[in-house]
Amino acid sequence: MRSLVDQSLVEAGRLMRRWPREQEVLTSTLILPVLLLLMYQLVLSKVLTMSSGTEAIYGFVPMIAVTGAMYGAMGTGLSLHAEVESGLLRRFWVLPVHRGAGLIGRLVAECGRTLVATVIVVALGVALGLRFHAGWWGALGLLVVPVILIPGFATMVITVGVGKAGAKVVQLFAAVTLLGMFFNSGFVPLQNYPGWLQPIVRAQPMSCAIEAMRNFTLGGPTALSLPYILNKITPALENAAK
Repeated sequence: MRSLVDQSLVEAGRLMRRWPREQEVLTSTLILPVLLLLMYQLVLSKVLTMSSGTEAIYGFVPMIAVTGAMYGAMGTGLSLHAEVESGLLRRFWVLPVHRGAGLIGRLVAECGRTLVATVIVVALGVALGLRFHAGWWGALGLLVVPVILIPGFATMVITVGVGKAGAKVVQLFAAVTLLGMFFNSGFVPLQNYPGWLQPIVRAQPMSCAIEAMRNFTLGGPTALSLPYILNKITPALENAAK
C-alpha cells in the first residue's frame, strides 16, 4: 500500500511538472477560463444582472471554474493520448510499478491542476466584484467543489484517451462541454429557460456544481452546512488515521 501511494505521488509530480510546458493543457486550464470570464463580465454582465436581479458575476465565476476544469481535463486527455502514441506508457508498463499508480497519480494531478486553475479564476472574479457573503467557509467551499467534481469527469477522459480514437472522442467531449456552457444555471437563472428545458438544465452536472458554488458565495444552505459537515467528519478521519 505504501509503495502504491509513493508511486502515485511520483506520477502526479511528473505530470504537474510536465503540463506547464504543454500548450494544450496551459491554454485550456488557464488562458481560456480567464478570457471567457473577462468576456462574459464585460459583454453580458449588465444585461444578465438586470434580467435576473442578482449580480451575474456570482454565476459566471462558478460556471467558468467548472468549465475550465473540464476543458483542462480534456487537454490532459490529449496529452495522455500523445503518450500512448509515442510508446511512453508501454515503457512504464514493463517497469516494476503498480498498475494503479498511473491512474491514481493522474487523478491526483488533475485535482491539483483544477485547484490552481480555480484559485486563478476566483482571484480574477474577486477583482471583478465577487464577494464571499458566507465568509472563509464559503471561499473554501467555492474552491473545493471543482476539485471534487473533476475526478469523475477526468476518469472518462482518461478512459477514452488511451484508445486509438482517443483524440477524436476527447474533441467530442469538448463540443458537449461547450454546449453545456450555454445550458446551465450559471449562464442565466433556471427560471429564464423554457419550461420543458428547465428539468434538463437543473439535472445536468454542471448546474449542480454551479448552484453549490453560488450558495457558498452568497451564503445559501450549502455554505451553512459546511462547518457542520467538517465537524462531523474530522473525528472520523482522525480515528481512521489511528
